[in-house]
Amino acid sequence: MSIEEGRDDLVFKALAAPVRRRMLDRLRESPCTTGELCARFPELDRTTVLQHLRVLERAELVIGEKRGRERRLTLAPLPIKRIHDRWIGDYARAAVQLLDDLDR
Repeated sequence: MSIEEGRDDLVFKALAAPVRRRMLDRLRESPCTTGELCARFPELDRTTVLQHLRVLERAELVIGEKRGRERRLTLAPLPIKRIHDRWIGDYARAAVQLLDDLDR
């Protein structure tokens, strides 16, 4: 397995959980602190939120930066773009080509 495939596996694993996708949606709106993210998911305890954050950070989808006593979280969209370029873009082009071939 190449390094790139390993990184893609981490991204797919991170995106597999609905709660992690919701966390990414929240971070897409704007950066926030860990505490603010925990407050956004009252159905989860802080430890569970932090576990999900570790998965997102390992996949390089979230960047955590310590600022004083707070930790600021920011969405890092490049891994998702890499997945799009590698998987979705090629498959979408192939599907469009199939539809075009059927049209003829």
